[in-house]
Amino acid sequence: MTARRPIVTLVCLALAALIAVGVAELPHGSSAGGPSATRLTATRTRALLAGSPPALAALHAQGGTLIEGGASALHARLASLKGYPVVINKWASWCEPCREELGAFQRVAAEYGRRVAFVGIDSEDPSRTNARAFLKSLPVSYPSYYDESGALGEQLTDGHFTPATVFVPPRGKPYIREGEYPSAAKLARDVQRYALNG
Repeated sequence: MTARRPIVTLVCLALAALIAVGVAELPHGSSAGGPSATRLTATRTRALLAGSPPALAALHAQGGTLIEGGASALHARLASLKGYPVVINKWASWCEPCREELGAFQRVAAEYGRRVAFVGIDSEDPSRTNARAFLKSLPVSYPSYYDESGALGEQLTDGHFTPATVFVPPRGKPYIREGEYPSAAKLARDVQRYALNG
């Protein structure tokens, strides 16, 4: 029995060391799998989006910007994306769940951005300054359209709820999801299911 004690002690010490290393590797200030765990560097984002078709590359060139022009500007952009699956995310700078899901949108938009168009709608946000600060906090590879009144966002998402995401397949009916995306994995599954295979 006494011969086993040193082995058990060594195993326990090894497990404790592995756990300590794992904890040290977690992103600071967030839980594993949380929003900041999904952050991508600008270099990695560019690498993922390299070779995008022209209509999608034009979106990436405006990544992280707030675009004026309301409904007419957005409808012109959507017309230029005909034939591509589109994911539209309605958000606002005052919306905490929007902030929480931004990391998931940053990652998934970069991973799918060569096949799927991502677009943001900044809906019912009284301050362009706050909206731009929100976009700067975690840059995404697509632009957002400013919708101060909220009418455009309500029309697109068929409701007042924020955040909300609309998946528009090239053929078939759009799918609207209300609420925050808790992870990049969940968002990626819905992109695959409702935008690419819808």
